[in-house]
Amino acid sequence: MSTGLKCRNCGSNEIEEDNARGDRVCMNCGSVLEDSLIVSEVQFEEMGHGAAAIGQFVSAESSGGATNYGYGKFQVGSGTESREVTIKKAKKDITLLCQQLQLTQHYADTALNFFKMALNRHLTRGRKSTHIYAACVYMTCRTEGTSHLLIDISDVQQICSYELGRTYLKLSHALCINIPSVGEYWIYYIYAVYVSIDWDM
Repeated sequence: MSTGLKCRNCGSNEIEEDNARGDRVCMNCGSVLEDSLIVSEVQFEEMGHGAAAIGQFVSAESSGGATNYGYGKFQVGSGTESREVTIKKAKKDITLLCQQLQLTQHYADTALNFFKMALNRHLTRGRKSTHIYAACVYMTCRTEGTSHLLIDISDVQQICSYELGRTYLKLSHALCINIPSVGEYWIYYIYAVYVSIDWDM
């Protein structure tokens, strides 16, 4: 597409503007005259595996620059990039929570698998991510038989234990996770630790 502009290097009028790449290039000498062009409309191109947005996006909060959507970057049909970012953030936050609870990486990996299951079934929508992460860690603690209680996790995360309990119950029921019940011994033991009773057995 030729525009009415002149190249500042060679003076040629053969300037091509490519909205997909967001640049203007002189076809005579090859100089890039402008990059990060902002287009006023959004174009979509149908591809074999979904639709792709073409052009540049500048958010209202941005301090400058543009995010290039280009070909294959932002795919409306698949949403892979967003999913990868979500899982990466979940892995980081779940690992941090497990470290604070002094749980090994095995527990963090198991909790992340619970999170991926919830994400696949769209159970994370409309819920706070901290509650989802904490519920996944608690499901892991219950299935692996650790001594951690719901209140331990809610203390570390600084969230309401009732809300965490509701999220945990909804996730465990929706995912059909067979969670063993907490034995009375652990409840009494944890209570004794909290109130500093000497516990000899």
